[in-house]
Amino acid sequence: MTTRSRTARLLPSLIAAAALAALAGTASGAPHPKPKPHAAARKPAAAAELSTTTDANGNAVPVLANKAWVLMDFNTGQILGGSNADEPLPPASLTKMMTSYLVEQGLKSGKLKPTEPVTMSQSAWCEGGKHGDSCMFVPLNTQASLMDMLRGVVVDSGNDSAKALAEHLSGSESAFAAQMNAEAAHLGMTHTHFENSTGLPDPSHKASARDLAVLAAAIIRNSGEYYPIYAEREFTYNGIKQGNRNELLYTDPTVDGLKTGHTDEAGYCMTVSAKRGNMRLISVIMNADSKQARADQTRVLFNWGYANFEEATPVQAGATLSTAKVHYGVLPTVAAGPAQALTLVVPKGQAATIQTTVTLNPNLEAPIAKGAVIGKVVATAGGKPVGEAPVVALAAVERAGFFQRIGQRISGWFSK
Repeated sequence: MTTRSRTARLLPSLIAAAALAALAGTASGAPHPKPKPHAAARKPAAAAELSTTTDANGNAVPVLANKAWVLMDFNTGQILGGSNADEPLPPASLTKMMTSYLVEQGLKSGKLKPTEPVTMSQSAWCEGGKHGDSCMFVPLNTQASLMDMLRGVVVDSGNDSAKALAEHLSGSESAFAAQMNAEAAHLGMTHTHFENSTGLPDPSHKASARDLAVLAAAIIRNSGEYYPIYAEREFTYNGIKQGNRNELLYTDPTVDGLKTGHTDEAGYCMTVSAKRGNMRLISVIMNADSKQARADQTRVLFNWGYANFEEATPVQAGATLSTAKVHYGVLPTVAAGPAQALTLVVPKGQAATIQTTVTLNPNLEAPIAKGAVIGKVVATAGGKPVGEAPVVALAAVERAGFFQRIGQRISGWFSK
């Protein structure tokens, strides 16, 4: 038999095998399979084709194909770059960061216990995927521990676990949404309004990229022992193993959270944190075109941020920056300096050019308590302000006695 005839006989089998492989790749027998890691050496095309534009401050920032993005430095809260950062947009499952954050704060305060049972009610249950395809798949009218439900929200992105936790904490999802909005206001999320615990579409349910970065920073800063859950790659409950949808957890060892989201209205969204050395950055992508696009754009932002910025600490905590004159005190002056170190993020190469200027409040009078704010220090780099911090009294100054104050007043008359 010729090679050509053998190939002709094998062709139908090859076509059938290819079809079966394609079907296997799209089968839904195991909900939400773990995303396949990309090769470590693989670099997205966007990383090699980075284009930039100039922002309002004259800085070059990346151009990305989405509706909004922001890159924040965690330690300082500085925004390194962004586009439409304050535009309220549908956040999809990035909403669940607030749901999980409220649960974590309840655990930290002791109001909630890790092992306490949470019931899967009729309204929260994922009957036939009625809440979308993001489910933890807790059976109706059964209970799961609060910690399992929390993992169901963070790792599985479960709409059912998010609703069940909302009902458990506040009695109803609407009451929980009010709690979410109160916490958003407390955190300074000024362009955000929540209507539910899941991020399922609602015309009034919106959040901005900057606000979501603020929320992510609060989780990292305040959730303590519960933050590592955001880095867990998979979670198995009721015999169903589900993979974390944050594919950067599989490709970038510096990434340790936080959340992805998608609806038709919101597009593909992603909030991610990465720490390289002592510098942690938080990236938010909103309304990208695909899972691959949101991941590639996040990589672009991290590579851009770490390549172009560095942290600097021009002022150390407790350092004496100036001496303030004090009227009517047992001492005529008090040392002034910052209670906390002033840490800034500046373009690489500018750390050595940072200069500081101290401004003290005029006419300071005793008594002055140690730690009382008596001025501020402003840091500039390249002639532009890059940060400031309050300056405090580094020691207490008691008020002088009556006759000593009279003497100081008379002395002041002759010194003018």
